Amino acid sequence: MTLTPALRDALAGVTTATLTTVLLKKGVRSCYIRGARPLVPGDARRVVGPAFTLRFTPAREDLSTPESWSSPRSTRAAIEAMPEGCVAVADAMGVTDAGIFGDILCARMAKRGVAGLVTDGMVRDGPGVIGTGLPVFCRGHVAPASVASLNFVGWQETIGCGGVTVVPGDVIVADADGAVVIPAALVAAVAEAAVEQERLEAWIMREVEKGASLPGLYPPSAETRARYEAETRRG
Repeated sequence: MTLTPALRDALAGVTTATLTTVLLKKGVRSCYIRGARPLVPGDARRVVGPAFTLRFTPAREDLSTPESWSSPRSTRAAIEAMPEGCVAVADAMGVTDAGIFGDILCARMAKRGVAGLVTDGMVRDGPGVIGTGLPVFCRGHVAPASVASLNFVGWQETIGCGGVTVVPGDVIVADADGAVVIPAALVAAVAEAAVEQERLEAWIMREVEKGASLPGLYPPSAETRARYEAETRRG
């Protein structure tokens, strides 16, 4: 599935809360990446893009060394393979005592046009990362480098991040509430349903503000939905 500009724009206009509900209705319960919250609390930016996956394993003394940063199979090499507009999704196994990326790596990602970074782990150089302008969704920031607790093993393979399976090319949407994974095969249907859901809920909110009670309104009964559709047609 290609994330067309129209689909990207549609998803950029809906919340992750709406997306989790739409996905639930389509039978997808495991879609919310646990632990991935905006590095800057309250950051209102919404990020949309295809997943570019990265995977870490537990540190091992002969592999997790500063010298590994110069390896052809390193986080540096992975960043140079990231296409413009992707969302980097890193499986850090929820580790909280080492940061997977710092300010220089995040600055390079921003320079390459990466849409954002999502991880169930931590970053380091917190103020510096914030200063790069790259939207980051993570557990927080710490001082130790990745090799203190993690071993980078590769990119663009199926991973588990925050309890969710992520396949390269799945679509990531992240906002102030966290990050959601949309399976590639469902993106078009989910985008269409989510846009309609937000339109309906905006109408319901207006009814609530007028003093309407919730039973039969949210969720809407057949009568309520018919009234909504009639008013929508009238514009």
